[in-house]
Amino acid sequence: MQDLPGKAIHDFHFTPKRYKLFVHDQFGPKVEMPVSYYFRNLDTMPELERVAIENCKGKTLDIGAAAGSHALALQLKGLPVTALEISPNACKVMSARGVENVVCEDFFKFSGQKFDTLLLLMNGIGISSTIEGLRKFFEKADALLNPNGQIIFDSCDIDYMYEEFQMPPDHYYGEVKCRYEYHQQLTDWFGWLYIDQFTMQEIAEEYGFEAEIIFEDDSNQYLAVLTKNI
Repeated sequence: MQDLPGKAIHDFHFTPKRYKLFVHDQFGPKVEMPVSYYFRNLDTMPELERVAIENCKGKTLDIGAAAGSHALALQLKGLPVTALEISPNACKVMSARGVENVVCEDFFKFSGQKFDTLLLLMNGIGISSTIEGLRKFFEKADALLNPNGQIIFDSCDIDYMYEEFQMPPDHYYGEVKCRYEYHQQLTDWFGWLYIDQFTMQEIAEEYGFEAEIIFEDDSNQYLAVLTKNI
């Protein structure tokens, strides 16, 4: 699939191009994703993200690191952080911005290291795509965590999106199809997961994780910390 978000991030950092990046889904008109948002600093991050950064500890893996804003904030905090990102274009930007340890790889194929914190922001848990994918995520996360490690991520309950749509009869309602548009190009459709906190907690418990909701905002978003007591 075309790496349009990575291209948008790369163009924004290295060139004067300012094309708009859009996200399409089944709920209505496309929505602009301002590329500048990937380049925010800690002071301009929403409170949910600042709380997440504050709760990171030890060796941290920033999963889906994009332009590296969270990784840079963690470096300033003094934590050893690895920025994991599947987009080669975004990885070039992170290196140019001063992220010290960048790994260009798919999370589900990444191995060889252990971490105290796995961090996924901007609904990064969405990479799971489906409920079954979320189970695979927890299996993979367990293999990457040190004893008493933690997972920190945000997501949201999107049941409100179905006020004008019928709930899907054949799959979990938070399994959404999306695609990106950038400079008159479109990616293929891909799966993205939005998980309500109660379903998330039930599945996490299946894999021995205890989930604590440490922040909620007025947009149905929540921030969770998952731990497994050894």
